[in-house]
Amino acid sequence: MEQQNRFSNRIDYTLVFILFLLCMSSCIAIYSAMTTGQYTENFLVKQIFWYAVGVGIIAAVITLDSDQLLKISWYAYGFGLFLLLLLIVAPESIVPVRNGAKSWFIIPAIGSIQPSEFMKVFLIMGLAKTISSHHPKFIIKTIKSDLWLLIKLGIVTMVPLALVMQQPDLGTSMVFLAIMLGMMFISGISWKILLPIVSAVASIGSLILYLVLKQPAFLEKYLGVKEYQFGRIYSWLDPYNYSSTTGFQLTKSLLAIGSGQTTGKGIGSREVYLPESHSDFIFSVIGEEFGFVGSSILISLFFLLIYHLTKTGMYTKNRYYTYLCVGVISMVTFHVFQNIGMTIGVLPITGIPLPFISYGGSSLMGNMMAMGLIFSIRYHYKKYMFSSNS
Repeated sequence: MEQQNRFSNRIDYTLVFILFLLCMSSCIAIYSAMTTGQYTENFLVKQIFWYAVGVGIIAAVITLDSDQLLKISWYAYGFGLFLLLLLIVAPESIVPVRNGAKSWFIIPAIGSIQPSEFMKVFLIMGLAKTISSHHPKFIIKTIKSDLWLLIKLGIVTMVPLALVMQQPDLGTSMVFLAIMLGMMFISGISWKILLPIVSAVASIGSLILYLVLKQPAFLEKYLGVKEYQFGRIYSWLDPYNYSSTTGFQLTKSLLAIGSGQTTGKGIGSREVYLPESHSDFIFSVIGEEFGFVGSSILISLFFLLIYHLTKTGMYTKNRYYTYLCVGVISMVTFHVFQNIGMTIGVLPITGIPLPFISYGGSSLMGNMMAMGLIFSIRYHYKKYMFSSNS
């Protein structure tokens, strides 16, 4: 029993190894991105620093068991809302406008901090708390009780989403919705409620896309939406017709990935100029320098990560931990699909980073905080999840 409870035996080494490989991939990709000569800062050193900070965050979160996490869930959620509100009211000397959005705090000697990246994790904790607190109060499930849970999940999600849209930040808003949808599907809400909602959302989305493409004048007349505001959609569907404006990044990304062919051009052998390729378009760098083989290896790493998170969520006996796992899986999966999808032209460009790979202190710290929640499961519930008798 003492051997089982030793610290070294309670660490999830599979997750440690996967994160180590992602860290190495990130460092190699960022180093490669910096060889184009457009950079005046050493983002590789900064990324290593943020990874070190992320390890410290994991070490702090791992000490919290499920009861402690439950107790602080609303405090963390409230703190995240406070930071998002502060972004709106703070002066531009503290919160500058970048690319038309007020999304970052400028902290001397540290740099830019984006609160919405942490709010993703706080939202997961808040939704998990909402679901785990709801079911004991409604032992007998009814349509009314399920509707009430759905309303609560909607309120918990829409409050930070509304604040993020004030920045505005469409990409993060989409992540919030993806987290809510993922947790909604495993919350126990009846499919008699979920199916009509999903069908209605899909129908509305399809109708809006049709109007954007075929009847933009209708949207301008009745909703006041200008045609130029759909530039990203038009450039996504026909990037080469907008290659000098909104389609520039996508056309360059497609050229870079395509030119990498099977095995790539090798580290430092890039030929396609892609601005800010160390962040949102880091996958384009990997595709050009390491080709289909390197890109496939990276995607396989993400598959292993998601598979491991899924297995962890299935084996834990603690419902709150299960909900946390689903929230983290939803967040990571959406990030990966959206980021890689936008670099190859399958999805519109939204400015969502590739988890653990793209440069960014806030994004990396938020993701490492989410991994800290997963590490906590193994650390505190090893005997239930991984013993030979389970």
